[in-house]
Amino acid sequence: MIFEAKQITLKDGRTAILKTPCIEDAEKMLNYIKKSCGETDFLIRYPEDWNGITIESEEKWVEGLRVSPVVLAIACYIDGEIAGNCEINFNRTIKTAHRASVHIALIKKYWNLGIGSAMFAELIAAAEARPEIEIVELEFLEGNDRAKALYEKFGFKVVGERPNAFKLKDGRLLKEYFMQKQLRNK
Repeated sequence: MIFEAKQITLKDGRTAILKTPCIEDAEKMLNYIKKSCGETDFLIRYPEDWNGITIESEEKWVEGLRVSPVVLAIACYIDGEIAGNCEINFNRTIKTAHRASVHIALIKKYWNLGIGSAMFAELIAAAEARPEIEIVELEFLEGNDRAKALYEKFGFKVVGERPNAFKLKDGRLLKEYFMQKQLRNK
């Protein structure tokens, strides 16, 4: 799916562009995600988990996003640099077609500028535009209070947890929480 370019104004007055990444942005996307994974323990991977991903495979991934009928990906560009990205995945199977899942990440220097809220608003709008979607869901890790606050701001509620879901390099085990936002009841 393609999200057409949309300009937003950040809290500091700068402008940013939200759009689906282009194939030409694959290397930027790969560099961005490695950097963001190194800035927080709250993402699913460490930077070195991306080492086997080539620019060519990232190009194929971006190309796949652009033509997918069930994934909408949005990247945030500030002065040509990728500041963050998010996506919503719509389930295809009959039993889960009423659910969609969302994911988001931002480079640390772009935190607290309103990017996460702007991207989340677009993901929720995309879900609301599909009448079959009743529930939007996500996961976050124990201690990620900033993310939890963002999700709660958009109406998500904790519905479950998985103890010891992630083991950090220092040996700490973190809980994973599951959240859902009810869009409509059928």
